[in-house]
Amino acid sequence: MNNSENTAVETKFKKPIIFVSILIPIVVAILFSVKLQDFGIKMEPLSFLPPIYAAINGITAILLVTAVIAIKNGNRKRHERLMTSAIACSVVFLIMYVAYHMSSDATKFGGEGWIRYVYFFLLITHIALSIIIIPLVLFTYVRALSQSFDRHKKLAKITFPLWLYVAVTGVIVYLMIAPYYVN
Repeated sequence: MNNSENTAVETKFKKPIIFVSILIPIVVAILFSVKLQDFGIKMEPLSFLPPIYAAINGITAILLVTAVIAIKNGNRKRHERLMTSAIACSVVFLIMYVAYHMSSDATKFGGEGWIRYVYFFLLITHIALSIIIIPLVLFTYVRALSQSFDRHKKLAKITFPLWLYVAVTGVIVYLMIAPYYVN
């Protein structure tokens, strides 16, 4: 692809990426407050999901690091497959996360003292960056698809550490709150 074709691909996806990047957090926030039981849907809480979606966050972190190693070693195809898998894991995580919260009451962190501040710092930064990372991942991915590799690499240098932070802190937040889940 030449530069104008690359730019055309990016331009084509710009509005949909912005739309999706705004829509996802809004829909998640709305669904987070919706309980299926409120609509007469009788079901047990999906309490088995948190360790699964925490593991998916861990897998995402491993995929991200492995993908960076692959591209540094010149293996573009492997990098592409790993990054696509990381995106897929993030989508699966999000579906499970929403499903859990639609079927279960929120779990309160029971830690006290300094650990409480650490937990809430990690949780707040995790949530904030999980919103910010959506358009970054999508724009980075589109730049790769459009073969704008210089621009892809430039944005990936921002996207990678933020996405890795979100994935790793997702696991840490789960491990910190896990003792307080009601079975």
